[in-house]
Amino acid sequence: MTASTPATGGRTPGAQEAGDEPDPRRWRALWVTLVAGFMSLLDVTIVAVALPTIQRDLHASAAQVQWVVSGYALTFALALVTAGRLGDALDRRRIFLLALTGFVLCSAACGAAPGITLLVTARLAQGLAAGFMAPQNSALIQQMFRGAERGRAFGFFGATVGISSAAGPITGGAILALASGAQGWRWIFYVNVPIGVLAVLLGRRLLPHTRRSGRGHVDVPGILLLGTGVLAVMYPLVQADSGGLAHVWWLFLVGVAVLAAFTQWQRRLVARGAQPLLDPRLFTTVRGYAVGAGVGTLYFIGFSGVWLVFALFYQRGLGFSPLRSGLAVTPFALGSAGAAVISGRLVDRFGRLLTVWGLTGVIAGLGGTALLLRLAPLGVAPWAAAPVLFLGGIGGGFVVAPNITMTLRDVPVRMAGAAGGALQTGQRLGAAVGTAALPGLFYLVLSGSHDYRGALATAIGAALVGMVASLALATFDWLRDRRTRPPHERCPDEVANNPVHARQT
Repeated sequence: MTASTPATGGRTPGAQEAGDEPDPRRWRALWVTLVAGFMSLLDVTIVAVALPTIQRDLHASAAQVQWVVSGYALTFALALVTAGRLGDALDRRRIFLLALTGFVLCSAACGAAPGITLLVTARLAQGLAAGFMAPQNSALIQQMFRGAERGRAFGFFGATVGISSAAGPITGGAILALASGAQGWRWIFYVNVPIGVLAVLLGRRLLPHTRRSGRGHVDVPGILLLGTGVLAVMYPLVQADSGGLAHVWWLFLVGVAVLAAFTQWQRRLVARGAQPLLDPRLFTTVRGYAVGAGVGTLYFIGFSGVWLVFALFYQRGLGFSPLRSGLAVTPFALGSAGAAVISGRLVDRFGRLLTVWGLTGVIAGLGGTALLLRLAPLGVAPWAAAPVLFLGGIGGGFVVAPNITMTLRDVPVRMAGAAGGALQTGQRLGAAVGTAALPGLFYLVLSGSHDYRGALATAIGAALVGMVASLALATFDWLRDRRTRPPHERCPDEVANNPVHARQT
């Protein structure tokens, strides 16, 4: 790939792009981004266990307190693609550090909020900061690492995504158990402050600058169209607990129409030789990107929603405390963490096959867990399910990291932020669908039968439908890749004949 001429006429000190020598500080810099990413993703689920306490302490309604969770998820998703494009056009390091600083300040504001209105406002701002930070993580990995090292780095990144999503309930439960009193929920937010400050200080020292491409134009109409479309699709989902699906379902149609207009606008910009917000050729000419985005979206429909269902089953069905409920699903997080790190070392050798193995393992693990919790005596069911859940976690560790690596492997570094943002937007949309649909299905079954075990089995079965669809898509890609791409093919940064790469000069 031929690098573009920097806008400044020379190289920014510390910058690194494709073809440059590896940054000797890259592994230490990676840990800074992973810690920040862990905090931002953990905050999607960690607050859920504290909602009853927050509602009681701040005298809020159920609809108001729900926005503490859903508002964060909404603004998180809205920012991703725009933030990724800005990182590509400007400086990923600068945007990452500014967003991380904003995240820390908003965490402190959440912890100190005297009322529900200020808490929700701070959470909306915190989600926006997290959304600006998240795509820089994957883009910085693309920028700092090459070849097999990139697979290892994405392995750690995938472990971070998997652990943070599964560890939210147990972390929130542990903080509530340690922080005594009615105000203990505030420490769920305050804990981010010292960790975030340290990450900012280390990031200023270790993170590389981005060489500017000279194409700093930002597609403002595209930002408005994409933001409107994502908002219209997600708003009914985040309002599902308050009847949003019944009252504003028509926003789905609006969202689809606006996103179709966004796609046409992006194609028009490409045809004119202008710089789009999200290059459509990512999905049409970059090998594996469209399939990988679909695999991630379908997987997160089941993966994200199932933890809320487990929390409802354990806490309301079996009377577990938040901490004990979190401990019951810890085996999945442990298995996922170990497998994700290992998968990063294997992805160059096995490619998409790792995702196929992983999805098969998750489906078997969650399906087996549902059967055990449905049929085994209640006194021993959680213990009997733990080993099977651990095996499912091992499968989960072979899904996220390899899928990210395989999806982004052929993306040019100059587009890494926008590509990573779009990938994570799909994951956030999938997570929104799952967290709205699966608990809703759980309550629907429960209202008719008062059978907690039957409700759990039904909800997990629905989650498995999305995962089976993800497996079918991953299998299709693996079989196609096996026919057309030999295992020894060089790393993606050495591939120069991709149409997207060809426009770099």
